[in-house]
Amino acid sequence: MSKRTGNSNMETVEKTADEPILSDVSVTAEIIEDRGNEIVLRDAVMTDERQAENRRLYLQYIFLPVVFLTSALLGGLRLSGADGSFIFLKPSLLCLVFAVILLALFFRAGLISVGGWFSENFPVLKNIANGAVLLALFAATTQLFNSLIPEQGLPFWIVAFCFFWTLWNNLFADFDVRRLLRSLGALFGLAFVVKYMLLANLTAPAEQSWLRSIIENPAQGAFTWLLDLPRFSPGTGYIQFFAVALYLFGLFLLPSTTRTEK
Repeated sequence: MSKRTGNSNMETVEKTADEPILSDVSVTAEIIEDRGNEIVLRDAVMTDERQAENRRLYLQYIFLPVVFLTSALLGGLRLSGADGSFIFLKPSLLCLVFAVILLALFFRAGLISVGGWFSENFPVLKNIANGAVLLALFAATTQLFNSLIPEQGLPFWIVAFCFFWTLWNNLFADFDVRRLLRSLGALFGLAFVVKYMLLANLTAPAEQSWLRSIIENPAQGAFTWLLDLPRFSPGTGYIQFFAVALYLFGLFLLPSTTRTEK
């Protein structure tokens, strides 16, 4: 009996000695597992952040310039009223002046932050890329005015004066961002309606001779001669509608700053 009792005591001592070792091993395994989960989660978060950053860069430096350059290309396109061929009209000097004033208004309104686009803390490549994006915006803005202002004659000077008056007042008057956006939106819409819906219907068809237009529709022929209106195909209005829509879409996507929040 004494031997059995001694053996049982020895087994009990061995079990109690092994229990701390097993508990330490289990705790260590749990710690390793927790650290592994943390590493996996951290890698997943970093991957998501990297993907979001890549999407932002693609949008800002590839998609936006393509949108603005497409708008600039469409803004100079016209369809000939005679044979429907494509005609590309270069912008007038007045369109360049209006584009400079409008971009100055964007900077003044805070829609585009100078310090957020150009900084000595940015890499040189980033400053160059930001300059290319704003250059595409300037080209699209110039072609926007080229699209909305009539090409020649009395309507050119009337619509150009309306744009000049609106831009000049917003440039030197007490500034209000909402008032600027409302006035520009109303003026852009009015200029599009006047040029492509009102004046286009007053122009005699290009395939008609001057004498025939006077005989068949004297009022239309008289307006074409008095206002010196160019004769374009009705499809020109559809092209310019998409040009204006692309420009506004690009402005909606344009960030006010390129600084990333950390």
